[in-house]
Amino acid sequence: MTTSTAVTSPLTRIGCVVSAPVARIALRNPPLNVIDIPMMEELSQMLSEIEARQDISAVLIAGEGNAFSAGVDVAAHTPDKIEEMLAKFHAVIRSLVASKKITIAAVHGHCLGGGAEMAMVCDLVYTTDSAQWGFPEIKLGCYPPVACAALASLVGQKRAAELIFTGRLITGADAAHMGLANRAVAEEELTPAVGECLDRLKNLSSAALALAKKSFYAWDSMHFDKGLARAEKIYLEELIKTADAQEGIQSFLEKRPPKWLGR
Repeated sequence: MTTSTAVTSPLTRIGCVVSAPVARIALRNPPLNVIDIPMMEELSQMLSEIEARQDISAVLIAGEGNAFSAGVDVAAHTPDKIEEMLAKFHAVIRSLVASKKITIAAVHGHCLGGGAEMAMVCDLVYTTDSAQWGFPEIKLGCYPPVACAALASLVGQKRAAELIFTGRLITGADAAHMGLANRAVAEEELTPAVGECLDRLKNLSSAALALAKKSFYAWDSMHFDKGLARAEKIYLEELIKTADAQEGIQSFLEKRPPKWLGR
């Protein structure tokens, strides 16, 4: 008989319930589950604890309330915070990519920017038809480093270029059609679809799953590590020093249209 236990570590931005062999992580920062630095720290801590447990073979990530996540906190993109933010957010991404567990994202509502990046690096993704996906960072004079490193391998170069360079938003149905998600379903069918996947995984060897995952990503992982490191370097050494990046963030915080200078 399997029993469910809630992780008792002091958590304010996420929740975690373990019912071996599945750990369920819930993003909890209403109203849109914005990923701020405290959430990044809690996610890193929880993913590390889960990774050390032999009885867990799958990790489900979902957002509570009306959204998966509207992305990384814009206020953390200012020059005095950007280096810490990128380091901590990309630590979460690298933990998901390197995990021996099968990672699953259940997406509904907004799934934007860093939220979409976190979902897209999961092994399996289930989304509602009506979910709103996108990488709108370019509208703030920035770009999404994880998407720059990995999106093209999922959806193809031309589609990735359009999503990153224009910031266009797409539906969950579009995301599944492009390859960002495995399946798009009606809102009421998301939980059953995820449950069906988890039921299949529960009956499989955790050791075999871990080694299959290691082998499956052997080639991609080398490109991802180099690509993300390069995207980080350009972001910190060049992008954040531009007047437009600073204007984009400031205009968003001040709730006004940006005034681009082209430099």
